[in-house]
Amino acid sequence: MREILIAFGRALRSLGRRDILWHLLWPSLVAVLIWTVIAVASWSTVIAAIMGWIEAWSFAGDWLTSSEVAAATVLILVKLSVLLLLVPLVYLTAALLVAVVALPLMLERVARYDYADLEQRHGGSNWGSAWNGIVAGAVFLGGLLVTLPFWLIPGVGLVATVLLTAWLNQRAFGYDALMLHADRSELSRLPRLLRQPMLLLGGACALLAYVPFVNLVAPAFCGLAFVHFMLESLRRERAERGVTVLDALPGSPS
Repeated sequence: MREILIAFGRALRSLGRRDILWHLLWPSLVAVLIWTVIAVASWSTVIAAIMGWIEAWSFAGDWLTSSEVAAATVLILVKLSVLLLLVPLVYLTAALLVAVVALPLMLERVARYDYADLEQRHGGSNWGSAWNGIVAGAVFLGGLLVTLPFWLIPGVGLVATVLLTAWLNQRAFGYDALMLHADRSELSRLPRLLRQPMLLLGGACALLAYVPFVNLVAPAFCGLAFVHFMLESLRRERAERGVTVLDALPGSPS
């Protein structure tokens, strides 16, 4: 937990740099614009399709037809669920823009100021980042589709999206944060060793997506926090391995 709080603190400190601040804003603004256009163009069609799907259920059709109150209640729940669904979709779009475009640019600037002592071994690549983002996004969308039938139960949609977004964050940003400095072995090993704290960090960032105004910078801020968390973990891991190798040398003090 201490390492996560340190990563958040360093990410906040990095916001004071003008070359970082712009990359915090534009991915979410683009994502909001894209999904606002889609929502306005397809809102009525989507709501009608979902209501038609629910009314086709044998146990629900007669109930909705016979009760105006029930029909109105379900309609409100459907609209709220669709609005709630837009949040992870906007976040996913912004997160992919951050992972593929913004984070590599922020990584260079952060590394220059805060991790200049950390050797760059280039175990990852921009192509690897793009492919990792595509895979993470596909799994995330698959998880959303699987959980959609349960979204009519109040609260289930929120819990599902937070858990899925936590996984998305650690999968997408964990690779990008290490790709410049880690070698291939470190790039494979560290995310496995740090899976639990990475999920915790990803979950904390996922909650920011539901805070008004803060959600505009949440995906990029999350990526920045992962940069600090993963690079500090890499620095610490290399130091520990250096001590281990030194102790193993013949004649070294015990």
